[in-house]
Amino acid sequence: MKKSATADIILRIFGAVPRKLRMSLFTGLFRLFYYLVPRQRLIAVHNLRSAFPEKSEEEIIAIARGVYRTMGIVAADFFEIPSLTRDNIGDLVKVEGLENCEKAMGKNKGILMFGAHFGNWELEAVAVSLLIKPLVVIYRPLDSRILDNLVLQVRSSTGNSPVPKERAMRQMLKSLKNNEILGILIDQNVAWQEGVFVDFFEKPACTTDGLALLALHTEAPVIPAYMLRLSDGKYRLVLGEEMEVIRTGEKTTDVLINTQNFTKVIEETVRRYPDQWLWVHQRWKTKPWQVTKKVQSADHCEESAEGR
Repeated sequence: MKKSATADIILRIFGAVPRKLRMSLFTGLFRLFYYLVPRQRLIAVHNLRSAFPEKSEEEIIAIARGVYRTMGIVAADFFEIPSLTRDNIGDLVKVEGLENCEKAMGKNKGILMFGAHFGNWELEAVAVSLLIKPLVVIYRPLDSRILDNLVLQVRSSTGNSPVPKERAMRQMLKSLKNNEILGILIDQNVAWQEGVFVDFFEKPACTTDGLALLALHTEAPVIPAYMLRLSDGKYRLVLGEEMEVIRTGEKTTDVLINTQNFTKVIEETVRRYPDQWLWVHQRWKTKPWQVTKKVQSADHCEESAEGR
């Protein structure tokens, strides 16, 4: 991709700051955001209270603060990425389950690797590209052109191919046909037209059905992955075993069951390390009643047209 001069300057400035100092700078900055920008903090606290009703208020607040610390660390290590190579990535990241990925690659159908905004998702994609092979990464373009250029430049710096989700289908199918790895994050809220409702922390969450549809259509193996931040500041990339894809022959049922199974894997990981997930996101924003309302409205329009 064509480099942006502004993005290049930003990367050079922050990349020149030693990692430990950069970490302190960004975690301190996000600590300020926690106190000075209440909207996202309140979303995080509300989500945590709903997901963990058994936890005390002190525990909820501690996790929320940890979430902001995680975001600060992700931002700090973002500027470390352009300097990473196959030779030095091992100093920062250890891998667990590499054999699962190698076994799946042997099927020559590509890999559908799914994850979440957990731990350090940016570094996760980079580690896969350097230790296994480059990914095709589906993303939503940012509103800020400067930030979007910055993020794209970093994400593609180790060979990954970021593809906007609006025009991704042809590229996704092509990459799987070429036995490449397709990386998809499936933990964020989507509009009801773009997904299905599955349980996430015992509440209906509208979740993209794209992963299930691709798995059913292409028969590509599905591998869960996440990047866990360790207490010493390093990371462990965990590549899970290939997941069974349920095929009953009824497409709607299959999409729902498989999306639920994929989401369950994410929930189990988040439950173990709640401070490393992005609780500031409105994960349950889309409501089931919105679907009902829309369908009823469409039915009413059809009845009115027939009456005329």
